Amino acid sequence: MLYFSPPGCLAHEMSPGHPERPDRLKAVNDHLRNTGILEDLTCHHAAPMDLLQVARVHQSTYLAELESLRPDTGLVAVDPDTALCPGSLDAALLAAGSVNDAVERIVNGDAKRAFCAVRPPGHHAEHAAAMGFCFFNSIALGADAALQDAAIDRVAVLDFDVHHGNGTVDIFKDRSEVLVCSSFQHPYYPYRYADIERVNIINTPLAAGTDGTTFRREVEATWLPALESHRPQLILVSAGFDAHRMDPLAGLNLDEEDFRWVTQLIVDAANRYADGRIVSALEGGYDLSALARSVGVHVETLLEG
Repeated sequence: MLYFSPPGCLAHEMSPGHPERPDRLKAVNDHLRNTGILEDLTCHHAAPMDLLQVARVHQSTYLAELESLRPDTGLVAVDPDTALCPGSLDAALLAAGSVNDAVERIVNGDAKRAFCAVRPPGHHAEHAAAMGFCFFNSIALGADAALQDAAIDRVAVLDFDVHHGNGTVDIFKDRSEVLVCSSFQHPYYPYRYADIERVNIINTPLAAGTDGTTFRREVEATWLPALESHRPQLILVSAGFDAHRMDPLAGLNLDEEDFRWVTQLIVDAANRYADGRIVSALEGGYDLSALARSVGVHVETLLEG
């Protein structure tokens, strides 16, 4: 199994005390190393994605605006929760490049699975808007890259972050070759696309306080029929762990075993429809200990399946 976690992703920093901080990746890598999981992974360092490639899913004028805002020092706000520092866009291009490289290697048959421990996250980045800590939608770029291969004409993006994957939905809402399934606390940030009606968009809203039993029931009821109908040839995962009961940014009550369960559901679907092929990328998760443990069970399950 492939593993991507480029040191350059640590260069993105927002204001002191901001939850989306470099320590997230340090906690993940320390946990994987200390538990021995890292020994079973093949580590790769990808090149940053070129902005011309990023324009496959993002509006070129939006990308130019981000470039114009890039500061030489300090921070420049792009929305109330999201800011650029001098290294932010380079980190975001590395995150996108890692997912893109993982997809290419999986589609080419180099491996069956990949996990990208990258930041900044991406699933809130819409076609022409940065928001929710996100600049470039790495998982959407990976899905689009897969579809450039003549052997791939159907992919699925499965998103179990506590926040709705609005950016991925915005980008693919009118592209029927991409199935997007998103479970999320509702009503809650980002308050967008939760009620969209498209055959290829499956929203699974969950009330604050939802526990693992309800989460599992709702995901099975909504995702499994859609996967059976779509039969994706590659599954991409927006792996957010901020639905954990210890996370400070939300109000769902999941734990590591729920993340193990949903990962196994994804593995089973990939084995059934996609020749086992999965590319997963880190999205949310802001309690460092819960994040590290949750990523650990996610990666273990991807390895074992």
